[in-house]
Amino acid sequence: MTEWPADAHDAIQVRGARENNLKNVSLDIPKRRLTVFTGVSGSGKSSLVFGTIAAESQRLINETYTSFIQSFMPSLGRPDIDSLSGLSAAIIVDQEKMGANSRSTVGTATDANAMLRLLFSRLGEPSIGPAFRYGFNHPEGMCLRCEGLGQVTDVDIDELVDRSRSLREGAITIPGYSVDGWYVRIFTEAGFDGDLPLKDYSEEQWQRFLYAPPEKVFVTGMNLTFEGLVPKTQKSILSKDRDSVQPHIRAFIDRAVTFTACPECHGTRLNEAVRSSRIDGSNIAECSSMQISDLAEFVRRLHDPEVAPLLLTLMQTLDSLVEIGLGYLSLDRTSGSLSGGEAQRVKMVRHLGSSLTDVSYIFDEPTVGLHPHDIQRMNGLLVRLRDKGNTVLVVEHKPETIVIADHVVDLGPGAGSHGGTIQFEGTVDGLRASGTLTGRHLDDRATLRASPRAPSGTLEIRGATRHNLRDVSVDIPLGVLTVVTGVAGSGKSSLIHGSIPRGANVVSVDQSPIRGSRRSNPATYTGVLDPIRTAFAKANKVKPALFSANSEGACPNCNGNGMIYTDLAMMAGVATVCEVCDGKRFTAEVLEYTLNGRNIAEVLAMPILEARDFFGAGPAHAVLERLVDVGLGYLGLGQPLTTLSGGERQRMKLAIHMAEKGGIYVLDEPTTGLHLADVEHMLTLLDRLVDSGKTVIVIEHHQAVMAHADWIIDLGPGAGHDGGRIVFEGTPAELVAQRSTLTGQHLADYVGA
Repeated sequence: MTEWPADAHDAIQVRGARENNLKNVSLDIPKRRLTVFTGVSGSGKSSLVFGTIAAESQRLINETYTSFIQSFMPSLGRPDIDSLSGLSAAIIVDQEKMGANSRSTVGTATDANAMLRLLFSRLGEPSIGPAFRYGFNHPEGMCLRCEGLGQVTDVDIDELVDRSRSLREGAITIPGYSVDGWYVRIFTEAGFDGDLPLKDYSEEQWQRFLYAPPEKVFVTGMNLTFEGLVPKTQKSILSKDRDSVQPHIRAFIDRAVTFTACPECHGTRLNEAVRSSRIDGSNIAECSSMQISDLAEFVRRLHDPEVAPLLLTLMQTLDSLVEIGLGYLSLDRTSGSLSGGEAQRVKMVRHLGSSLTDVSYIFDEPTVGLHPHDIQRMNGLLVRLRDKGNTVLVVEHKPETIVIADHVVDLGPGAGSHGGTIQFEGTVDGLRASGTLTGRHLDDRATLRASPRAPSGTLEIRGATRHNLRDVSVDIPLGVLTVVTGVAGSGKSSLIHGSIPRGANVVSVDQSPIRGSRRSNPATYTGVLDPIRTAFAKANKVKPALFSANSEGACPNCNGNGMIYTDLAMMAGVATVCEVCDGKRFTAEVLEYTLNGRNIAEVLAMPILEARDFFGAGPAHAVLERLVDVGLGYLGLGQPLTTLSGGERQRMKLAIHMAEKGGIYVLDEPTTGLHLADVEHMLTLLDRLVDSGKTVIVIEHHQAVMAHADWIIDLGPGAGHDGGRIVFEGTPAELVAQRSTLTGQHLADYVGA
């Protein structure tokens, strides 16, 4: 084991960390080194790195601001720890999606747009003035028709009304507009014939019905406001945050609102003057829409001593995006459309050009979504950050990144209450010899499937052209495990998610996040709480609502939260255990009722594995069994969803979907967040699905999953317009034998062929 100086100048000294499941953890983390934190999902890695080190660094920085400024910042409580010294400013580069603001793009997020605007202000012909005039977020640069958004929204009138009906027959089909409701009555009081079909309205009536400005009407002794259906709907429904409304309202918004490219600027966001200014034949909009790898070549061809430093900085940014595997994106790609892995890599590039040194960069599984070929490049960037004099902390499962660490911290031995202790600290070689779960599995290599299963038929895809796909036709075998792979941006998701029709026979488990408040937990999210409440109600001959902390059984003092949350205005908020229910969330009366000797609070405190055995049969047992199957047996049944990692949430979704009756399962990187030892369990689960007669199609980069497949479809050869083609289809053994693609070469090295 490497001995590191204990001086606070050379180490981050953690003493007595108890956040979440951490068990009084103490350790020294070397500064200006690359430290990788390993361990099974739920072992405490994120609690230590993000919940303790990063959180305390952020809290201490926030405390340097005035109380007035702090009042506008999120309240951060002090982590549960005895002491933490040697901290430097922490920059967190996580997998949280970037803001879905439509004005935020890859270019704005990496400052490449700012540099491009400056370049055009100096070299563009004809010049239109300062750099800000070239920006779509500035009034002098934006297209006024779409206000710099590049899109205009329109309302599909036929999703609002059924023209063949009259108002009294339900012509208005908007949610909430019932025939006998106030909304419809206002229209009839405003002079519209309630019995006349809308198709028989005169042009004047139709325009007033749809677009009339607000006016007062007198209805049953009250003054009410009448206005046209379109502005009324836009104000009451269409302007609402799509994610904050009920599912049926969300579905209506998706149907009723259409987005089309702005006819004035053709989607470029910029006005005509900006588009007229060119460098070497291209305007700034055309440069922003180029694939980044092509834009890098465009900029490389420019030579002008006056802007040489600017050209060099822009080139470095673009080259970093290419190097990190994002060369297939364009600068005008909206930030909200990026995957979690893409967003993390974009954030990383932003920091690579920073002049800051001696700060702590904290990464959450930076290899997510990366092909083995791209992981090597990612490793190079992590090393570059370290070599600039920074402390780099990485939470990671992939052995390719673990092995480049200067220092490894392995947590475990298990997950949840079985984890939270340091199993090993030291070098990678020391980890291999340590005998810990991670050490034992670090050099694991899955073997190629000896006898691939025979398909029962084929699923035909013909002429796929979505995004970068080049008229792709392929047969996906049915009844087997097929892995679709290729470098990031090669077209995997476009082929599978864009070509396989959604229907009753297809179960798709993607990587969209689970939304949940601190009241949500595995019991509520999976629906298993319903049969549990029913079982308690039946055993005690009372109402099921008593056994819900969100309903009648809730402790009135904490409203069923179990905690009292106190807002201290200028200071960080405080959460304290409710003194009335002692954190159990239910009233004392409810806790008197038992099922097989346990009350509802005791059942919700059980790990899922224990709860599965407690409910030996029935619907609750079936749901809990599936949660155990996907490796979540260690989670508490009532554990808040907000404490779950990304990988845990993904597997919870998979457990729910396993109950569906589909014949085809489409999984998007199901190994995300899985420890080396847990990947084996995932492979067993995939085999069970196939052996039960299902077709399993997995978009995946993990080489153990590739080796285990019956059939592989490899896309490439590169990303973006350099990809979009099938470069191999066949068995893993054939792929390894041919070594004709990047995937084949890496898989051959992996299996030792």
